[in-house]
Amino acid sequence: MAKIGVMICGHGSRSQAAVDEFAVLAEKLPALLPPDWPVEYGYLEFANPVIRDGLDRLREQGCDRILAVPGMLFAAMHTKNDIPTVLNTYGAKHGIDVTYGRELGVDPKMIAAAGARVQEAVDRANAEHGELPNHEVALVVIGRGASDPDANSNVSKIARMLWEGMGFGWCEVGYSGVTFPLVEPCLDHVTRLGYRRVIVFPYFLFTGILIDRIYGFTDKVAAMHPGIEFIKAGYLNDHPSVLDTFAERITEQVGEVPPPNCAICKYRVQVLGFEAEIGLPQESHHHHVEGQGASAPGSNVADCDLCDTFCTGECRLDAPDHHHHHHDAHGHDHDHHHSHDHHHGHDHHHDHDHHHGHDHDHQHQPYPHARHPLGPESARRKS
Repeated sequence: MAKIGVMICGHGSRSQAAVDEFAVLAEKLPALLPPDWPVEYGYLEFANPVIRDGLDRLREQGCDRILAVPGMLFAAMHTKNDIPTVLNTYGAKHGIDVTYGRELGVDPKMIAAAGARVQEAVDRANAEHGELPNHEVALVVIGRGASDPDANSNVSKIARMLWEGMGFGWCEVGYSGVTFPLVEPCLDHVTRLGYRRVIVFPYFLFTGILIDRIYGFTDKVAAMHPGIEFIKAGYLNDHPSVLDTFAERITEQVGEVPPPNCAICKYRVQVLGFEAEIGLPQESHHHHVEGQGASAPGSNVADCDLCDTFCTGECRLDAPDHHHHHHDAHGHDHDHHHSHDHHHGHDHHHDHDHHHGHDHDHQHQPYPHARHPLGPESARRKS
């Protein structure tokens, strides 16, 4: 019998508080799993330990089958490309069976956790500012934002489930980065709808720079509209239903027929506006920030000449890698044996035939709406 280990693959953050919260979640998971399954975790970028470190620890404990899951809400580039590349490479190098489960996704348990956080904000607002029925309140759901419409659209589905499930008068969806509308233009739009109370809910797992950004823009817009109550809801964190969903994503991998881990993948099916990305290589571009640590440059606004009290994202607008072009002299060449049926991991074994040889210019496909006026450009200071 194979000895099973569990690997939680986090994104990583420059915020030490976010790293600490992720670690707490990973430490609570073993209680929901078989007692003989060791659990480790690691991060894709910025924070330590990196994913390979966690895999090493499982291998040192004698694990020859590893059930890995992305510690992320939705499947975008990190979940579909970067993490599977790390897992595939490690499994092939050490002869270990590494399977890869689904992201948390749109799940009744996740919606229940989100509803609980929103309800906490509603209760607090009613207690502090007076009772208002939900149909007289606007809800704003803010997602991470990605260059993948599959992930972005799932935020909208979560928002609709909350809106209809809790009976709010109106609901808007915004994003903290990459896509549109960003937080400030989204909230500006909501101020025109006539609601005197607005619940702003970040659909995020943990704290960090982006949570600070969401709350910072909320304060900014609230100061400009003193007649509207802006109520900041808490993020998901280690809500019991979140932990239950993580546990399910792990244990379902040992079922008779593991569920597919990607629904609408722009790398294998035609997605409106993203047709050029069908069949692109599955490769990670995050080795250049791997393990930098949460105190790396850019981890706080004190390092930035453009931001005052929170990170607005303006510094990314004119950065060399704003469109995700990475010119790395790391000697990576890739023989692209990609059937995409799916060497993106949809067989749950992530066979991945990347061979490394000579210099390779890492270049992500540019996001087609990078210059949308309600997207990242909206963070640019108006002179």
